Amino acid sequence: MIELYKKDAEIRSNEGLPPLPLTEAQVSDLVTMLEDNHPESDFLLGLLENRVEPGVGKPAGIKAQWLEKVVSGQSSCDRITPEKAIDMLSTMIGGYNVEVLVRLLKSGLYQAEAAQALKNLTKVYSAFDEIAELAETDSYGADILQAWAKAEWFTNAETLPEQIKFKVYKVDGEINTDDFSPGNQAQSRTDIPLHATFFGKTRFPGGIETIDQFRQEGDSVTFAGDVVGTGSSRKSAVNSVLWHIGEDIHGTPNKRRGGFLLAGNIAPIFYSSARDAGLLPIPCDVTKIATGDTLTFNPYSWTLTTDKGEVIETEPPPLSILDEYRAGGRLNLIIGKHLTQAACKSTDLPFPDFFKEEPNPVPREGQPYTLAQKMIGRACGMDGVLPGTNCLPVISTVGTQDTTGPMTVQEVEELACKKFKADFTLQTFCHTAAYPSRQDLQRWDKLRESMVGCGALALKPGDGVIHSWINKMLVPDQVGTGGDSHTRFPLGISFPAGSSLVAFGAALGFMPLEMPESVLVRFHGKRQQGITVRDMVNAIPYFAIQQGLLTTSSTSKKNIFSGTIIEIEGVDDLSVDEAFELSDASAERNASACTVKLPLDTVVTQVKKNIDVLSGLLEEGYQSRETLQKRIKDLEKWLTNPQLLVRDDDAEFKATLEINLDEINQPILACPNDPDDVRLLEECSGAHIDEVFIGSCMTHLGHLQSAADMLSGRGYAASRLWIAPTTRLDQDTIKKDGAYSLFGAAGARIETPGCSLCMGNQARAQPGTTVFSTSTRNFNNRLGDNTKVYLGSTELGAICALNGKIPTVQEYFDRVRTDP
Repeated sequence: MIELYKKDAEIRSNEGLPPLPLTEAQVSDLVTMLEDNHPESDFLLGLLENRVEPGVGKPAGIKAQWLEKVVSGQSSCDRITPEKAIDMLSTMIGGYNVEVLVRLLKSGLYQAEAAQALKNLTKVYSAFDEIAELAETDSYGADILQAWAKAEWFTNAETLPEQIKFKVYKVDGEINTDDFSPGNQAQSRTDIPLHATFFGKTRFPGGIETIDQFRQEGDSVTFAGDVVGTGSSRKSAVNSVLWHIGEDIHGTPNKRRGGFLLAGNIAPIFYSSARDAGLLPIPCDVTKIATGDTLTFNPYSWTLTTDKGEVIETEPPPLSILDEYRAGGRLNLIIGKHLTQAACKSTDLPFPDFFKEEPNPVPREGQPYTLAQKMIGRACGMDGVLPGTNCLPVISTVGTQDTTGPMTVQEVEELACKKFKADFTLQTFCHTAAYPSRQDLQRWDKLRESMVGCGALALKPGDGVIHSWINKMLVPDQVGTGGDSHTRFPLGISFPAGSSLVAFGAALGFMPLEMPESVLVRFHGKRQQGITVRDMVNAIPYFAIQQGLLTTSSTSKKNIFSGTIIEIEGVDDLSVDEAFELSDASAERNASACTVKLPLDTVVTQVKKNIDVLSGLLEEGYQSRETLQKRIKDLEKWLTNPQLLVRDDDAEFKATLEINLDEINQPILACPNDPDDVRLLEECSGAHIDEVFIGSCMTHLGHLQSAADMLSGRGYAASRLWIAPTTRLDQDTIKKDGAYSLFGAAGARIETPGCSLCMGNQARAQPGTTVFSTSTRNFNNRLGDNTKVYLGSTELGAICALNGKIPTVQEYFDRVRTDP
């Protein structure tokens, strides 16, 4: 074991990487050798202390069990005392170590040391009740409760100095999460140091080397950019930033926290993920900052100055942000404060007054609320929640897929969670199912075991896209989250997040939310024949640009939707599947969430279909059965008295965007390579198209059927054509309908149900090609290296594939108005 470990460590060291955390088998071998007083026991003890991931993973369980034996005298090792064993238990965050420390406390062994260890732990969960009961008769238990009530876990944490100097590494323009965490390297995300080697490789080559040089010169380094963190909700992007500018965490191998990030504009999900991970985001004027500049930051006055004394303008931060940073991240602070509140209640002590909290806005008498504000209000036990309110809504539905799932499992283990408290958590395998590597297959097994063990429903590889499935599992008007930025509910509301916040929502059943403002998007008029829902999607940025609410500049971008909730009305003729196309695209607007007002009868019809789908999964033996049964019961209960929340007539919005469908007389496309750069078909006609992709969560059964109709009897496509059914259910239907033979006759490459080209982590368009896609995003290098990507409807995509170019307006309407 030692020889193999050292060999692997040397290989990784030569690649500039630290060793991997220890596996279950390695920890088992290690403790056996320690018991035998192996000659390299000092080395082994260092591994046990520093190279085992904390929480409720299997290696942590073995470590905690053995340390308990050392303390109790059941095992012995010359190199470790019982006191040292308890000290090692104190750094394991929560889970197995808490169970051991509570048992020691009750047994009378080393009570003082066990109590001291527990005082600084916060992820104790059900053990709180044991300590509270013990406190009635035991002084050590009483001391622990007192320490928790006084928040010693917080006051013992290191504070920030009044002045911090750092050197800047800056990247101009817009930086999306794919630049920090490339989708085609998704398989390496759980190995944070390895994944961080791809940081900026194509967007800012040489960045890693420059940052390393600054750090070797003894400087702290801060990353800066004009627009930072747009795109997918990848916690891995924050992890990569942290790896290059943060500091190691004692007792937690291969993770870092700390450091600052400067940006003119920070995407909302990235901003939240940074706060959760212990990275301090500072929105500020970066126009006067360049790589190599030295800045001084005073966190308490929130001032930023250059080495010449020039003040850099900053945006006021949330009042709690320095408390979050001191606690090691926002989620750590929330968990700790909940523990302190419980301890205060149990001891009748007042809640500490040193925590900083943002005052919530007070609703006036008769306060009107938007639909989103009412949904969040219901989840908080209130009539409504105003913008700017800090709240903790109940999370009923959580989604996680296979490229975020392994990170979510890591976060769940660190949260010391053994059973999810959220009503419904879904795990899918849609991002790697089509072309799995050997590592993917291994990850699938661990993911399935871990998620089902915590109570999640796990689908199977090949079942299809997470969003299309989770939409079939929603209880109307409830709140959810997901580890994918396109977790946008057509029923209810979802706030997508990074894997840490997703794990938090699943584990604890609620999540922190700073309620955003809402923008009303109201459609009226009637669509002409041939104008699709995808054209309505692209009409949102198109009309916003016309009205000065959105620009496409990467340096001084204006975006009225950024960080808001988009609330959509006027779509009473759409199905729930079609409504999802609109809510789904709110991710491209950089919005925090989206609601869609739908007629009650439309929702009732969908809920009945959803019950049938879930019942089918139950009959097929999908796990967890309890989770499936509960969701079916909740949907059936809703049907007994179906009602939908509606906004108040005089509800207030940040802005209102009116879209007259009568004015849309031709398709609207997003042009290379910006989903906001939308133009009319007539401006794009004639552009050569090498490849066409029909798939992603923006498509559904109706699109596949439409594509089959458009391609039928028209020969071989001029462009390379990819078709990816969204779900196994859709695939089965179109197979029965004979669409597969029609796709084959057109030369289409039919993919396994799943994300396919949209994710860009396996299937890829040929480098340097021009692609027409029905997928969600067209950022640089997402679908293929150096590709130019147009985004539009399935119907337009089918015509592009047949002709090898984007048609004229007349050619388009001649085709769509004559087809079935």
